[in-house]
Amino acid sequence: MQIQVKCSCGAEKCPEWAIIELQGVVEVQPSFQHSLQNLQIGLLCRPSFQENYTFTVGYHELTGSKVALKKPMVVLKKIKYMDVEQQIDEATSSSSCVELDVVGVIRHKILFKTRPTALISGPQPTVKEKINAAVVKSPLMKVLAQLVREEV
Repeated sequence: MQIQVKCSCGAEKCPEWAIIELQGVVEVQPSFQHSLQNLQIGLLCRPSFQENYTFTVGYHELTGSKVALKKPMVVLKKIKYMDVEQQIDEATSSSSCVELDVVGVIRHKILFKTRPTALISGPQPTVKEKINAAVVKSPLMKVLAQLVREEV
């Protein structure tokens, strides 16, 4: 059986795709199991002045580099065509014309081979304002402030 592969955008204009290779497993929370189609798992970026890529997933950041593949690959979309007679008698006929359309070409992979680094090591308390003990108007607080000053 011969399957024809065509590129509708032209050989030079095919969009460049890349493979992201991670070490480990990306687990999806149970609440997102049924909606994986457009699920955003992280943010991939490359600063213009650097050759390294960063991939941020939740509170973890991975650093990787772009590596050329030994052999390029293509991303294909399978399209089945059926004649009018085949559509009527679909149960008895199993043959149909299959066409593969080239969606993109993969020539590189972004390799993340190191362990992720934690973006937040622990919660840091934020100081909204400093309270001067002399400004506090509560009688109890005035006594406590007086005791603190005497000890210092």
